[in-house]
Amino acid sequence: MLTLTSSVEIWAHRLPAGAKLAALACGTVGLFALTTPLAQAVAALAVLALIASGGWVFARECLGLLRPLWPFVAIVALWHLITGDIAGGAVVILRMAAAVAAANFVTMTTRLSDMLAVIERLLAPLAALGVRPRPLSLALALVIRFIPVMLTRTEAISLAFRARSPRRPGWRLLMPVSLAALDDAEHVADALRARGGVG
Repeated sequence: MLTLTSSVEIWAHRLPAGAKLAALACGTVGLFALTTPLAQAVAALAVLALIASGGWVFARECLGLLRPLWPFVAIVALWHLITGDIAGGAVVILRMAAAVAAANFVTMTTRLSDMLAVIERLLAPLAALGVRPRPLSLALALVIRFIPVMLTRTEAISLAFRARSPRRPGWRLLMPVSLAALDDAEHVADALRARGGVG
């Protein structure tokens, strides 16, 4: 749970964490500058090519993390079909898929310790205000790590609910997902304590 780094090592694992995070930030901002479906499709294909450069096993693992996006894709598609703005819906869906896929790529090729070091350096000026950068950087890094984990966990709980009931899960997922998040947080806290705490 403390790391989502892929066990399949590729060329991107050897790149500096700061460079990857900066490229991810710039790339995500750039996606919002693209306003046509064609431009977004080209950007999404570029991200797909980046993922494919890691080989079949890595690409399958990385793209598998996109499965929890399907409910959001369905909602966005349905809304834009109803409003008649198909081009706008395509832009939103492609942008969302490209951004999440790129974030997964960076997460899978960056060790948690490297990500912590980058965030801690960025937060170092806050030490002058009495803020300890280390706990804050750990919290931010864990948020980044937990997003795909919780999306996957939510999908698993949703599938389990559908296997037991013909009804749509909807709001009924709120309690089990919340409990799963608390359980994961407790396990992470235990792991951190076993490693000596935040420091």
